[in-house]
Amino acid sequence: MFILKSYLSLAKCYDIAHRISSIISPAIIPCFTLGLVWSLFIAPTDFQQGQAYRIIYLHVPSAILSLNLYFIMGILALGYLIWRIKIFSLLIQCLAKVGIVFSGLALVTGSIWGKPMWGTWWIWDARLTSTLILFFLYLGILALNRSITQSRAKDSACAVLTLIGTVNIPIIHYSVVWWNTLHQGATITQFWAPKIDHAMLKPLIYMLLCYIMYVIVVVSNLLIKAIAERESHTQWLKKRLLEDVF
Repeated sequence: MFILKSYLSLAKCYDIAHRISSIISPAIIPCFTLGLVWSLFIAPTDFQQGQAYRIIYLHVPSAILSLNLYFIMGILALGYLIWRIKIFSLLIQCLAKVGIVFSGLALVTGSIWGKPMWGTWWIWDARLTSTLILFFLYLGILALNRSITQSRAKDSACAVLTLIGTVNIPIIHYSVVWWNTLHQGATITQFWAPKIDHAMLKPLIYMLLCYIMYVIVVVSNLLIKAIAERESHTQWLKKRLLEDVF
């Protein structure tokens, strides 16, 4: 355990986050530009939904990431409560800031798609309702993080709330199976038989990869800031900041 904590020290993670951000950041804009052109102009039009289906290239990656980011947070929360590794708690806070954006984007884009397809902006569908709960879980974690000033108490409280919220993850994932819902079932996650034409699937997977790259960069930058705030009094951070300047 001592070896694990040494490899996951805030100083090492600070350096790793810097390297990751510097390597991936330059590729974000060109990759997203290619993905948007591919998905919005090159991918074929759906014969049933027409051009309206193109919202999936924003909606599906957002929904997948909002769910999986929380799943990662749940693992980190369990790890923090068992081993008290500081970087885990800081990652929870950083992932929550990104997760709330993607869960909100999933809800908004889903509503935009739902209006022409279902005839309404919102319905208390099992998938939609559980995703809304996920949004409020992210919001609750961020609010709890801001309301508690003592670091150790804040980290523990956020980890506990995160872990409790993981109950919602299987509900979101299996909601289209367990209940009669308007929301369509799994598409790209059924790799053996995807329910979408390959000409539409390829740009969708590409956009998902672009989203993942973006998340890695944003979380890395948020982590750098969080570590700097937490370790502002330490000599190692002052040394790193001087190295960055010169």
